[in-house]
Amino acid sequence: MDKLTDIIEPVSEPLPMEKAVSALQKMVARHSAATGSISEKHLHTFSIHVAAIDSLLWLHDQDIYPRFFWSNRERNDLVAGIGLADVIEYDKTGPNSLSFDILQQEISKKDPDARYFGGFCFNNEQQQDNQWLPFKSFTFVLPAVQLTVKDGLYTLSCNLMLEPGENTAGQYNRLLAAMEKLSTSAPVNNVRLPEIKSLSFSPDQKQWMETCDLVLERFREGLMGKIILARQTLLEFDYHFSPFLFLLRDPFPESSTYRYYFEPEKDMAFFSFTPERLYRRDNDQLWTEALAGTCSRETISDGDEDACKQLLNSEKDIREHKFVRDTIANGLKPICNEIDMEERVRVLQFNRLVHLYTQCRATLKPGANNDASVLETLHPTPAVGGVPRTEALEQIIDLEPFSRGWYAGPVGWISRNSAEFAVGIRSAVATGNSVYLYSGAGLVKGSDPASEWKEVDQKIADILAITRQKV
Repeated sequence: MDKLTDIIEPVSEPLPMEKAVSALQKMVARHSAATGSISEKHLHTFSIHVAAIDSLLWLHDQDIYPRFFWSNRERNDLVAGIGLADVIEYDKTGPNSLSFDILQQEISKKDPDARYFGGFCFNNEQQQDNQWLPFKSFTFVLPAVQLTVKDGLYTLSCNLMLEPGENTAGQYNRLLAAMEKLSTSAPVNNVRLPEIKSLSFSPDQKQWMETCDLVLERFREGLMGKIILARQTLLEFDYHFSPFLFLLRDPFPESSTYRYYFEPEKDMAFFSFTPERLYRRDNDQLWTEALAGTCSRETISDGDEDACKQLLNSEKDIREHKFVRDTIANGLKPICNEIDMEERVRVLQFNRLVHLYTQCRATLKPGANNDASVLETLHPTPAVGGVPRTEALEQIIDLEPFSRGWYAGPVGWISRNSAEFAVGIRSAVATGNSVYLYSGAGLVKGSDPASEWKEVDQKIADILAITRQKV
């Protein structure tokens, strides 16, 4: 495929949204009139700078699907996208490594600078529950229209993938028709979530305690070193509503978490407020981290400083963190020439929770300078799977009374030369008037099942705060 063609409208200053959309439509129409037939796939991207606007409100006001939102932890890379210019997807049960390889093969054919946004199943060998049916083994989309906020600069773009053998004018006209549907009015921000009718857990607390006791017995027998057990919390609401309201009503917009949202079909969405980076790759440079060990700031009477001290002095949490840190460092050795894992353990603070945190930077070997190699090496980390990995994954399927779907899977974006993935924890899948929340806790030898149940409660507390509910 030819290199991506960027067509940027020169303007003296950023335009209001309505004028920006009109200018983009004229650009597309002019280009359509000058384009003849093509012999191979070709991507055109039309862009124009726009005045600052709330990207979440803009996305909420659009009625074109799929819809997605991505924001990194630093808040200097936000993308809101709608519609499809191109898609890479796969939906057959099989090993995660096959999914990673298929995505790698397909992304290698794409324009170097085109970013595709999406996510993977946590374990593609697991049969999925009904709420996960709209979410394939993996899906990555190049949106038809996207609003990007990069280092404070707002850009409205539309993407057109021209296909050989199709009527070129018809392809342009479909894009223009989609742009006609764009809402450019001032978004309204007064819609509330409905009331919750019921809240239930799977497993319930009794089943959780029994499962944890079984796991601790397996630790004593030497069968595993660590496992993450998750819980599904089902919220049933009074009536059907847009799950995008969870992003709009987030009471902690400045929290340094990734925010991720993917809505393949109207009112069916997966979203995550995750603190955890899986990795960031720029060519052969790789950044990853170990994030494991948790303490609630709300349970410590003397505030944040004591919460940090308690976590750094917790033998159980330090041991849990070491499992993750050592497994990541050892796992990177086959694919990296240089690995710089921090010696000291940091503390990362969020709204209610404090985590142990260690950064890692590495240089990929020439033969492993691709995302399939990195994904297969890092996913799932011991912070969402366990140690040893294979045994932990088998035990998770056996012990958890639900399927994880995209929960704890890699979510983010990928291009030929770079990528960034977060771990899809602190997350939920919504369908109709039902929302399934997912959170987990790491069990190691010496874990207390009652404390781990409370930790799972704490990890969904921020999402529950959006609904004005508590567990």
